[in-house]
Amino acid sequence: MPRISDDARERIADLFDRHLEAGLHHGAQLAVYVDGERVIDLAGGVMDPDSGEEETAETRHLLFSCTKPYAAVSLHVLADEGEVDYDDRVVDHWPEFAEEGTEKAEITVRQVLSHASGLHQGEIDERPDLWTDWDASVEAIEGMEPITTPGEVPAYHALTFGWLVGELVRRASGTPVEEFAAERIFEPLGMDHTGIGLREDEADDVATLVGFEAFDRCRDPGEGLGDNAEVAAPFNEEAIHRAVIPAANGIGTARDMARFYACLANGGELDGTRILSEETVETMARVQAETDADGTLSRPARFALGFWKGGTRVDPYGSLTPERVFGHAGLGSSVGWADPEENLAFSYVTNGVRDGTYEHVARVRSPADAVRLALE
Repeated sequence: MPRISDDARERIADLFDRHLEAGLHHGAQLAVYVDGERVIDLAGGVMDPDSGEEETAETRHLLFSCTKPYAAVSLHVLADEGEVDYDDRVVDHWPEFAEEGTEKAEITVRQVLSHASGLHQGEIDERPDLWTDWDASVEAIEGMEPITTPGEVPAYHALTFGWLVGELVRRASGTPVEEFAAERIFEPLGMDHTGIGLREDEADDVATLVGFEAFDRCRDPGEGLGDNAEVAAPFNEEAIHRAVIPAANGIGTARDMARFYACLANGGELDGTRILSEETVETMARVQAETDADGTLSRPARFALGFWKGGTRVDPYGSLTPERVFGHAGLGSSVGWADPEENLAFSYVTNGVRDGTYEHVARVRSPADAVRLALE
């Protein structure tokens, strides 16, 4: 028997439509799985406000940091197979990462995945010209020094996370992270419209991101994302779409993302396809670092291994999120998460960039709350 009634689905669809009518974004997708079955699959609005081209469930979007779990799970697959241990030093797999005997050489895989390596910010964050060159990006990571003592200060690695994890995947497997994720995650799960960046043979048909002005100025305008249009602009460029930026330029759909989280909510298996062992999923989703003031975003955070955990006042998974929930949000635009106890997976993807700590969290929490209230 369905755990979300037809009437509840209609109410959720009405809320989805109201977000579009209110102008929170031009186009959006919402997908939900319960007990391994897709029960909600919505798309509406337009993928490009200039052309007016209609949004569909197969319209591909730039996913920003919702990409991080795809890269992280690639590394978890290698941990599952014994190629990597979470307490390995990064330098043991990637010798050029640091000089032996230095503080940096003691950074572990676990610290990288839990945003506690101390390498959370560097010149590369301000150098989009490097982002399209994998080797140059990796060299920039090799040249960084920890800002804080590794393991001591949880601080969100907005961009560096992707090259750290991606190069670890490449070193441990011999396969570039975008290919590894495709072969071991996307293809097995039937995530046919998802990739880390676009490949040469793919058309650049990604929905246009739009930076929206804040609804009000009840806070200091200098807080949050800043100029949302300026933030969105580089990520509308084809060169960025075709790069490999495992922290920020995943391209895909809410339907695919919800399928990914449905697999994780079900212990690493979906429809007879297993990508991770139950033991690795449990380890992956366990809190590793917790803080009331994240060293990058200055807000409460609970980090698992490549995922944000629920249970904070600012998490984007619902108003009263259980601590067991894990997932990730993408810069003021999208979110995906899993609730293993309810065997529930949720993804909401939009093309409207809004303030991440205020407007975006409020926007993505409302359909999450509606889904939770609808469960029977």
